[in-house]
This record gives sequence, structure tokens and C-alpha cells, in this order.
Amino acid sequence: GRCGMSLDELTLKACGLTSRDLIDCGGDGLLAPQAAQALVSLRARAKRAGFRLAVASSFRGYSRQLAIFNAKARGQRLVTDERDRPIERTRVSEEQYLHAILRFSALPGTSRHHWGTDLDVWDSAAVANDYALQLSVAEYGHSGPFYDFAMWLQEKALQDHAEGFYLPYLEDSGGVAPEPWHLSYRPGTIGLRERQTADVLDALWATDLAQPLDSVIEEPLELIHIVRPHIDSLLSRYVVT
Repeated sequence: GRCGMSLDELTLKACGLTSRDLIDCGGDGLLAPQAAQALVSLRARAKRAGFRLAVASSFRGYSRQLAIFNAKARGQRLVTDERDRPIERTRVSEEQYLHAILRFSALPGTSRHHWGTDLDVWDSAAVANDYALQLSVAEYGHSGPFYDFAMWLQEKALQDHAEGFYLPYLEDSGGVAPEPWHLSYRPGTIGLRERQTADVLDALWATDLAQPLDSVIEEPLELIHIVRPHIDSLLSRYVVT
């Protein structure tokens, strides 16, 4: 019997350890009920403006985020720099490599996709049916297929006419790279960020939890020896409130 940490329901939700309150929206994935309703309204609004709002991803639990992060940390999944060039694991320090991962992938337990309030969206009317979506800044930039959609979305969000959705990663403040496709349903996120504390995350990463969880955490966090000493600065840099 390990003497690990025990977490309350809100903390479980904040860290992607439960999807109990979420509803299955088919192709849109799992969403919080209010966010799902707001999405229906936003999609109708987009349609009137000539766009077909499609969802690339919504809820992603802790174990999925852990699998993505650990695969990148081990060099099993591509890690790229700002210009989409692959970074060779052996050519940089572990710390540099960690920062390269965090620019595009959240530390497990800190992703906004854990909440059922956040979505990556695109305009499926702007491209052919067999289009391979990248979710790259270029696709949403001046000469990209989703530029008009991105501009429309920004305008609506900034005027607060987006049914409660906003764009948390619009600006580059040196942490997470800009994500013009990332929408967040603000009313559903209240109180969640505060639950992602260093203590809770550390216990998760070290698989030191007392309670049985919905999804088994099979493995500890790769690079935990680099993350641990810098946990506070990493959270303040890469975790947007």
C-alpha cells in the first residue's frame, strides 16, 4: 500500500483523469454539455458566414497526453523547431529538448484539452475532402486555406461574439506557440487551472497516487528529472491562465 496523494473531483477533471461529466458528441469528441451547446451555435454562425466549422480534436485525457509527451521525449515521435524542421534528440541538451516539446505539446495534466471545453477547429469547406490537416500556423496564415476562417474567428472572439469561446493561444508570449485554431469555452474553464498545482502534477508524473483512476497511468513522465527542479518556472511559462 503506497501512501500517495488523493485527489478530489475538480482536480481529477482539471488534470484529465476523468471524463464523467462529458458527453459524446460523435465526430466532435467528448465535450462538456455547455461547451457542446455553444459549439452548435458557433457552427451555425460560421455556416451563415460561409464556413464549415470542423473539429480536429477536443477532449484528450491524461494518459493520451502522457503517451504523446513520452513518445516525443524518447524520440519516437517527431519534435520540430519553429520552422517545422526536425530536432535531433542527440544534438541538443535535455533541457533544450524539453523546451522544444513544450512549445507544441503540453505537460500531461496541464493540457486545456483535459477539460472538455477546448477544441482545435478548421474550415472543412476551404479544402478538398482528402485534405491532410496539419494544424500548422501556415495553414491559418495569409496564404493558407484557413486564413479567412481564422480572421472571422478572431474577430468574433475578440468582440465576445463567439458564444463564450475565446482564443487562449493567439499571442506568442514565449511559451506555447501561437495556435489560431485553439478555441476554449471560457465559462466551463473556471476554477480548473488553479487545481493543476506543482504538488498534484508531481504525484501524477511519479505515478504516486493513492486512488484508483478511470484510466490507469501506466508509466511515469519521461524527463521528470529535468522537469522537477524547474517545475514552477515551466508552469508559469507554458501554462496559460
